[in-house]
Amino acid sequence: MRSSPTQTASIFHESKSLLMLAWPIMIAQLAQNTMGFVDTLMSARAGSEDLAAIALGSSLWLPIFLALAGILMATTPIVAHHVGAQDTHKVRSTFYQGLWVALFLGAISVFLLQNTSIILSRLSLEPSLQAKTEGYLAAISWGFPALLLLQVIRGFSEGHGRTKAVMKIALLGLLCNIPLNYIFIFGKLGLPALGGVGCGIASAIVMWIMLFAGTLYLNKSKFFAHLSFKWQVPIPSQLIAFLKLGTPIGFALLIESSMFSVIALLIAPYGETVIAANQITISFTGLIFMIPLSIAMALTIRVGQLAGAKQILEARKAAFTGIYLTLLIAFFTCLFVFLFVRSIVGLYTSETNIVSLATQLLLIAALFQFSDAIQVCAAGALRGYKDTAVPLLLVFISFWIIGLPSGYILGLTDIILPAQGAAGSGMDY
Repeated sequence: MRSSPTQTASIFHESKSLLMLAWPIMIAQLAQNTMGFVDTLMSARAGSEDLAAIALGSSLWLPIFLALAGILMATTPIVAHHVGAQDTHKVRSTFYQGLWVALFLGAISVFLLQNTSIILSRLSLEPSLQAKTEGYLAAISWGFPALLLLQVIRGFSEGHGRTKAVMKIALLGLLCNIPLNYIFIFGKLGLPALGGVGCGIASAIVMWIMLFAGTLYLNKSKFFAHLSFKWQVPIPSQLIAFLKLGTPIGFALLIESSMFSVIALLIAPYGETVIAANQITISFTGLIFMIPLSIAMALTIRVGQLAGAKQILEARKAAFTGIYLTLLIAFFTCLFVFLFVRSIVGLYTSETNIVSLATQLLLIAALFQFSDAIQVCAAGALRGYKDTAVPLLLVFISFWIIGLPSGYILGLTDIILPAQGAAGSGMDY
């Protein structure tokens, strides 16, 4: 059955709308990832112990941040629904209730990151490494309230379809991150060299700078002038509705990120070559994952607004257009990896053993671009419909009931086939 010219034009128009929303989100995500890369690169120059402290610290704070930020991601679909329904009062109310949730979660994050000695003491670390890791986490913790408040501002802006402002704020953070790292890590402008702890201080300052920029944007933007912001007290019914929608998102992100951490621990006994090859694969696939992730976030906005406006057929069309679009993009990224896999790995290392294994892992990873594209965009569309419980259930079953056990069996046991090592573990993706 052939598509009519009208249908084709409609799909093209919807794809264009999604891409216009998605490209600033993608740049914002890449800027945030680049900040982590800059932290790693600059701390490595301070010393291997400082690099190890940041690596260990990141493995603790990143899952916490993803879980808490995931809860606050409820802001986007709720605001998008109210924007579609043209309910200005509920738009404004959602923003302030989100801020109350962010303040509460920010206090929790500071408490958790200030008290990591119980966990770190069980890892049998060298005393100096444990001290630096605790210092890094304590320093960066003071930026978490700002980062979580910014997540609400981001969701509020994106719920209105305003994604470029978030991109500009993320780029500002990246630009500030480099000189602040230089000052605090290496001890410039008369300050002592603080190494990894200095990196934590710089990151916390960057988080507050980004929050200030986001607050300034909301107050100065003509687009939001009609909202006449006035502070609201917590409203229990709205807080419960917010948490009911956001908590499954937080748990889903925690489940997904924790599985990759567990895999990294499981293959650690195989040695440095396997660890390095796995890290290269995770690094590159994480980079190209920004494309479907950005479209998924754009889908949440688009579907949310259309659903809020009771345009059910248009919302459905947007959801499926987004999935088709990401499948098309997945085809090209898969083809790109197959054609240039050795060149990609060569950007990371020239060691023959690592190149050989990383090439195998990337070829396996290329195949799951299609399933990844479908799952992330479907989840984004469902968030637009304010359905987060079903995606959580599916993520739990896929990652922890099917993915992790099958990866363990294929990679580390001889139950089905001879142990495949990292390649077997990679098949669970």
